[in-house]
Amino acid sequence: MIRINTIESASHETDMEWLETDGRGGYASSTLENCHTRRYHGLMVSNLRLPEGRHVLLSKLEDSLLVNGEEFFFSRHRYPGILFPPGPPLLREFILDTCPRFIYRAGEICMQKSVMLVRHSGALLVRYDLTHGPATGVLRLKPFLAFRKHHTLAHENPYLRSRTEIIENGFRIEPYAGMPPLFFRTSAASRFIPSPLWYYRFEYVEERERGFDWQEDLFLPGVVEVEIAAGGSLILMVSNGHPGEEPVIPRATDFSLRRQGITDDGGVAGKTLNGENPSALWEAEVARRQRKPAEDEKIAAGFDGEDRRIFLALIRAGQQFLINTPSGRPAVIAGYPWFGSWGRDTLIALPGLAFCTGRITEGIAILTELSSHEREGILPNFFSDDGTPEAYNTVDSFLLYFRAIQEFLRITGDTDLVLSLFWPVMKRIINRFMACTRFGIGIDARGLLHAGEGGTALTWMDATVGGVPVTPRHGYAVEINALWYNALCFTRELATEFGDPEWSFADLIPLLRRSFRETFWIPEGGYLGDVFNNGLLDRAVRPNQLFAVSLPFSPLDPAEQAGVVRTVREHLLTPCGLRTLSPADPAYRGRYRGNAAERDSAYHQGTVWPWLLGPFGEAALRVAEDREQEKESLRKHVRNFLQSHLVEAGIGSVSEVFDGDPPHRPGGCIAQAWSVAELIRLYLLLRK
Repeated sequence: MIRINTIESASHETDMEWLETDGRGGYASSTLENCHTRRYHGLMVSNLRLPEGRHVLLSKLEDSLLVNGEEFFFSRHRYPGILFPPGPPLLREFILDTCPRFIYRAGEICMQKSVMLVRHSGALLVRYDLTHGPATGVLRLKPFLAFRKHHTLAHENPYLRSRTEIIENGFRIEPYAGMPPLFFRTSAASRFIPSPLWYYRFEYVEERERGFDWQEDLFLPGVVEVEIAAGGSLILMVSNGHPGEEPVIPRATDFSLRRQGITDDGGVAGKTLNGENPSALWEAEVARRQRKPAEDEKIAAGFDGEDRRIFLALIRAGQQFLINTPSGRPAVIAGYPWFGSWGRDTLIALPGLAFCTGRITEGIAILTELSSHEREGILPNFFSDDGTPEAYNTVDSFLLYFRAIQEFLRITGDTDLVLSLFWPVMKRIINRFMACTRFGIGIDARGLLHAGEGGTALTWMDATVGGVPVTPRHGYAVEINALWYNALCFTRELATEFGDPEWSFADLIPLLRRSFRETFWIPEGGYLGDVFNNGLLDRAVRPNQLFAVSLPFSPLDPAEQAGVVRTVREHLLTPCGLRTLSPADPAYRGRYRGNAAERDSAYHQGTVWPWLLGPFGEAALRVAEDREQEKESLRKHVRNFLQSHLVEAGIGSVSEVFDGDPPHRPGGCIAQAWSVAELIRLYLLLRK
C-alpha cells in the first residue's frame, strides 16, 4: 500500500500522477487533483480493436456533492486564466492498494472515491463512499467526452451526435459513426438530465512545456444525479461497445487468455457488462485482485521491512505492462501513458516482468509471439495498434532475444521447451547475421558485428532530430558486440546440451574475444570505448560498456571488468540510475526538458535511465571483492531511490528518465516497463 497525505506531501498534487490499467493496453490516469495536465490523461482511455489503438473516450468527470445548497467538488479543470473550482482542493489523502482511492474532507463531510478498471473488459467503475456527512446529499456527475486518439486533441465539430438514449439507471450515447457507444449506469436509482454542451479550452500545462498543442474542447452530454446518504455508497459503471454489440467480460476459457495462464474470471466471465449490476461487478473484481497479493508475498520471501514493501510495489507496477491486446496478442506495453508495444523494450523487460515473478506462461507466450515475426534474422522494433510488426530497424533486438531466453532457462531450467520453441529461431538468426542481413548488419573477418551507416540509428540510443541521429553509433558498437559474444557462448552451451556440435563456434568465439579487447579496450583509461568506426574509436564514457561485464559470458578478464565498473561508478552513477554520458564530456546535456527536439537532443547525452541499474548491479556484484557488502550497498542505493520516487511522479511506478544534473527531476513516461522490470530483477539478485 502507498499512502500520501496531501497536506504533508512535499510535492504538489499536480506533479504526482496516478495510473490504473485494464490488462488490454487501456488505462485511466490523471493528477492527484484530477486536474488533467496531459493530453494523455483520461478516465477511460480504451485500447480498441476497431478503430484500432488507444482512444480517450471519457476524459473526466466533474463530480460533486450538493448538500444544503452548497456544492463540494472532487475534481478540477484548468481554463485560460481560471482554475475551477477556485480555492484549496478538498483532497486530503491518496491511497494506492487494491485500486487508486481519493479521500476528500470538507467540514463534516468525508467522501472516498475509488477508480477501478475491470481486468480484460475495459469497463470503468467509479465508487463513491460518503463515510461522514449530513443525512443525505445529491451526487452530481458530469461526464466530459473526448472520443479521439490519445495522441491528438478534440475540438468542437459538427459531426458529433449529441442524442442520448435512456437506459436503466443511466444513459447511452454514440457520439461518432464508427466509434463505440458509451453506456453509463449507476448502482442505485438515478436521474439523467440531458444538457448537451461543449466546454472550451481545457488547458494541459505539461503539453505546453513539451512544445505541443495544449488546449482542448470536451463535450458534456448531460448530468447524472443520485441521492446518497451518510454511510452509503454509489458505483458508476462506464462501458463501451461497438454499434449493435454489448461489451462482454471475456471468459477464462478463451484461448488467447488461457495461453497466458489467465484462468480466474472472478465469477463474472462471459456476462454482458450492460446487464451486470455495477455493485456485483465491483465485488467480483475486488475479490480477484485480493487473491493476487498472496502470490506476490511468496515471491517476496527473503525481503523484510522497507525492502519488502518496495519490492511488492514493484511487482504490482510490473503487472500493468503485461497485456492481452483486443486482437488477442500477448504483449508488453513499453510505457504509460503514450508508448505501445516495442520489441527491444519487451525483450529487456520480459525477464523482470514475467520470468522473475512467476508469470512464466505469459512470458513464453510473448517470446513465442515475437519469434513468429522474425524476418531475415531481425525482430520488429515495434508493433502497430492492430498488432502488425513494424520497423525492422534494430540490431540489438535479436541479441536481447537470446538474453531473454537465457534468463528463462536460468529460472525454469526447461531445456526441452527451449529446444522445441526457440532453438530453431536462434540458429536461423545467427545464420542470417553470419551471412549479413539488412542495414549492413553482419560480421567481419575479426568476428566483430557491425551495423548501420551514417543516418541510421539501430541501437537503443536511437534519438534523432531532423532525421539525423543525435548519438551516431553506426559501425561497431560496444554493447552490440558484448551481446553478440554472449549470444554465441550461450548458443555453444545449448549446442552441447542438445548434441548439435555444428553450433559450437570453436574458432569464432576465441577470435571474437581477442578482437573485442583489441578494438574497444582503452588501457590508459581502464575502460571500454563506445563505438569503433572508420578506424576510430569513440572514447566517450557511456554505460553501454557495462554489458561486457554484466552478461553471463564476458569477453574481458577480471581486471578489465573491474576497470569498467569503476569508471561507470565514478562518471555515470546517480541516485536514480545511470547517465548516458559523462558530465566531463563537452556533449553532455544535464537537463531533459523543452520541446521535442530539445528533449531528443538530451535523451542519450547525459539523461539518466533507471533501467541501467540492472546491468550495473550485475556488473558490480561480479567484480566485488566482498559480495555481501556490495549487495548491502546496492540495496541501500535502490531503497533510497525508490522510497522517494514511488511517491514523486507516477505513484507506485518508475519513470522513464531523469535529469542528469541534480536534483534529477523525473521525465518521460510516468511508468516505464524496463525501468520497473530491471529493478525487480536487481532486487532479486540482492536478496539476502
